[in-house]
Amino acid sequence: MPSPTHTSDISGAGDMSVALIGPDEDRRKAVAEALAGPPPEPGSRNKPRPAGNAVFIREYSDYPPQPDDLTRILEQDYDVILLDLDSDPECALNVVKSISTQSAATVMVYSAKSDVDLVVRSMRAGAREFLNLPVTTGNMTEALSRVSVQRPALRLARKSGARKLLVFLGSKGGCGVTTIAANFAVSLAQESSQSTLLIDLGVPIGDTAINLGMVPKYSTLNALEDPSRLDGSFLASLLAKHSSGLSVLAAPNEFPIIPATNAAVDRLLSVARQNFDYVVVDAGSRVDLKGSAVFDDSAIIYLVTQVGISELRNANRMISQLFGARPNPIQIVLNRYTTRSLGFDEDHITKALTIPPQWRIPDDYAAAHKAQNTATAIALEDSSISRAIRMMARAAGGLSEDTEKKKLFGLFG
Repeated sequence: MPSPTHTSDISGAGDMSVALIGPDEDRRKAVAEALAGPPPEPGSRNKPRPAGNAVFIREYSDYPPQPDDLTRILEQDYDVILLDLDSDPECALNVVKSISTQSAATVMVYSAKSDVDLVVRSMRAGAREFLNLPVTTGNMTEALSRVSVQRPALRLARKSGARKLLVFLGSKGGCGVTTIAANFAVSLAQESSQSTLLIDLGVPIGDTAINLGMVPKYSTLNALEDPSRLDGSFLASLLAKHSSGLSVLAAPNEFPIIPATNAAVDRLLSVARQNFDYVVVDAGSRVDLKGSAVFDDSAIIYLVTQVGISELRNANRMISQLFGARPNPIQIVLNRYTTRSLGFDEDHITKALTIPPQWRIPDDYAAAHKAQNTATAIALEDSSISRAIRMMARAAGGLSEDTEKKKLFGLFG
């Protein structure tokens, strides 16, 4: 439970709100003291507080145990969220990842350990500052001052709405990337009520249109063949509209004569992000796009795999070789998941992937078969698959979960 809000002054930080999360009371209080700054000089208690340099602190004595608990913290719109790494490093890093994908708040962490690996992992999870204990008021002032420089841009992003790029990549062909990406996009459009675009970059045999029961007139080929003429109006003329409100730029039916360049893909995504709140990309298994904006550091990458020896091996290689130095961590999606998948338990899966999976899409053959035969989006029907994908979409949109959904799948896997 949060303690009463404390107010302190740190010169140069500007008006700033801080959530301080730490199960260890001694460490949390030490950081709170550094945030509070030196005690007031005698006789200064009744003097007016300097304008523009107040830091408002709220302490939380435990990590958020459930997705809704984290959502309630994020709803407070803190400028900075400061977490203790030492009480439970794995749990803390999962919280850092979740905050980084859902909020514009700056995440800072603190630890009594001088562990280079822990520093690297926290930065990859999304932390902007790593503070070693004991931390002084001077160190804290410098860190918050750096945050204050970035805050105008963050506030603008909050005001204008987070324009997110969400990319789905498969560990190998046939693992269900298109099904998940297409239905995720439908759910995101419905749940968020924000403008959402799905781009199928599975050239030349992408299947998003088929999955959604659509027959588009134009495709990515029209957008990529002459990127110099691509702007918001031209892009809008190429899009098909799904009944859910989702806009779709499908893959072409024919093989392109000349492959699209990374520059053309970059231009397409730049225009798309300027005109849509959410841009969802079905990248298939196209690791050849690694040098393009598809895998920009700001993108949320969902690596879709199945629980099988070949799939997990490929996923491991992609995680270590393609995304090892990525500042924003990727999210692992286990598709067609059962608790008895080839004898693999949770420890085996995490060890094989090197990072724990965030999402599990259940193996519901009846729902998938019905969707294929009727060319109807799974997201438009009620099934275990649609509920799991809807949870992913709501998390991506920063939306709270209701009780029934929370029981099924947790944000922390």
